[in-house]
Amino acid sequence: MPKNSLPKKAQTKIIAIANQKGGVGKTTTAINLATALASVGRKVLLIDLDAQGNASTGLGISQKMREITTYDLLLGDATLLEVAQKTMIPNMFIAPSTSDLSSADVDMVNDPHRVVRMRNALTSTDAKQAGFDYILIDCPPSLNLLTINAMAAADSVLVPLQCEFFALEGLSQLMLTVREVKQSLNPSLKIQGIVLTMFDVRNNLSGQVAQDVRTNLGALVYDTIIPRNIRLSEAPSHAVPALIYDHKSTGSIAYQKLAAELLRRMHDNVAV
Repeated sequence: MPKNSLPKKAQTKIIAIANQKGGVGKTTTAINLATALASVGRKVLLIDLDAQGNASTGLGISQKMREITTYDLLLGDATLLEVAQKTMIPNMFIAPSTSDLSSADVDMVNDPHRVVRMRNALTSTDAKQAGFDYILIDCPPSLNLLTINAMAAADSVLVPLQCEFFALEGLSQLMLTVREVKQSLNPSLKIQGIVLTMFDVRNNLSGQVAQDVRTNLGALVYDTIIPRNIRLSEAPSHAVPALIYDHKSTGSIAYQKLAAELLRRMHDNVAV
């Protein structure tokens, strides 16, 4: 290396957080994992790609603060730097959403490039200049055009999976969708991992489900398990991540451990 040169900055890592089932802790995982990564100095962008806008609300972004949203980003009416805004958390930004996203499928139906709109937005010159270390995409609870856009843009897919009956139902369809996107749109796409959520130590079923998932999916399943925790449930009503609301709660500690495990798996070691 020449004497005065600096090491090249690592490429932005893009992770789609997806599960077509609702109520599995997807948005909770997106918010708190992003917060945990930001807390150890990573520059993080959370993209809210769900028309419900729960990730935006959970980070204190009111409706009047959502003049430019991910809908505008997808339709090419705004750049990533115009959509992304600072949050209360140092190093963490959010691209908010509104209910406008619910019509995105229809609005893009005649566009031959509709499935790669997000990828084009995230690989633009201004997006690269933003210098994000991690971009997390909170996908809607369905395998629709928005989720396909997220997968086409992502390096990997992180799947929150609740420790409840029928947990594995529908997972095969998600895995098939990932495989199809990999074959047709994004050859480098992979499953980042499966995160077990809503684990209840008082319920024998949770333990059985966790065991079944590990038996079926092996090393894909993260060691870290996210417990069912009242603080995780309360935090959104206060418009803050659980890690800010109560950083000592079992849920917050679990997400800190999840961030550390993710960084290890991605060869970006750090103690969280």
